Amino acid sequence: MAQPSIGAQASRLARDFTLSGTSRTRMPKLVYGTAWKKDATAHLVYTALKTGFRGIDTAAQPKHYNEPGVAAGFKKAVSEGLVKREDIFIQTKFTPPSGQNENAPYDFNASVEDKVHQSVESSLKNFTIDGHETYLDSVVLHSPLDTLDDTIKAWKTLEGYHPHKIRNLGISNATLGIVEALYSRVTVKPSVVQNRFYPDTDYEVGLRLFCRENDVKFQSFWTIGANPHLVKSPPVVAVMQGAGVGAVSAYYALVMGLEGITILDGTTKEAHMKEDLEGLERIGAWAEGDGEAAWTQALGEFKKLIEEP
Repeated sequence: MAQPSIGAQASRLARDFTLSGTSRTRMPKLVYGTAWKKDATAHLVYTALKTGFRGIDTAAQPKHYNEPGVAAGFKKAVSEGLVKREDIFIQTKFTPPSGQNENAPYDFNASVEDKVHQSVESSLKNFTIDGHETYLDSVVLHSPLDTLDDTIKAWKTLEGYHPHKIRNLGISNATLGIVEALYSRVTVKPSVVQNRFYPDTDYEVGLRLFCRENDVKFQSFWTIGANPHLVKSPPVVAVMQGAGVGAVSAYYALVMGLEGITILDGTTKEAHMKEDLEGLERIGAWAEGDGEAAWTQALGEFKKLIEEP
């Protein structure tokens, strides 16, 4: 079977991934990130959904996330008929004690298993809508626990909710070694790995290769903040000028062009939400048409900048 051209691949930049596993969950390639939104969380989540986002990332970690606020914005959008529950990818996290403060959604003296149960139940309660099935599309271990054995223990507790209450499992802030060890020892394999995209980890080239080879999607965060040099780089400028889009859309498109990547977008401006979503669509159409050669060249130059094999 003939492989799609680079341009045809680019035209699918904004289309959903279908995650591996029994649930066949659809995950958008641009997911709205809700960290540090505090009291503005509900309004921003509602605005993101109204603008066109169909994926939301949060965490049961009151220290940095307002999960009840995320749920409130989501429920408002559903109640007004702007979105349907089944069309929205909802992802939250179990955060170990090292990432929590006194407001943690569990008893610090509880066992690992009970901490996971208490956290998950609090998240399920937040996202319960009367008349709708209650479930989470993805739950991610926010980081490995203190030991690999405890990490496996937490994961296997999450497996008990799969596939009905939790459709997919993932891990964040983890090294390639941890992900490989986890993958080899669990029954429900990771569907996502969420890590920083930045120079200190060589843009996770090795981990992203493992993810591609095992049908695991890589979720990128700190994608802009850690990489101002990339946002201003010549390949980004070339895509901007060719497709007639802003720098953020052009940069996001090139990151997605590395394959198997979803980006967390945490903008707080409605205009930027719209620009980011529409820009990816515009780049896809341009790259499949008159801009195919320019897109191919820009993507190749971008890969060289991050030393992508």
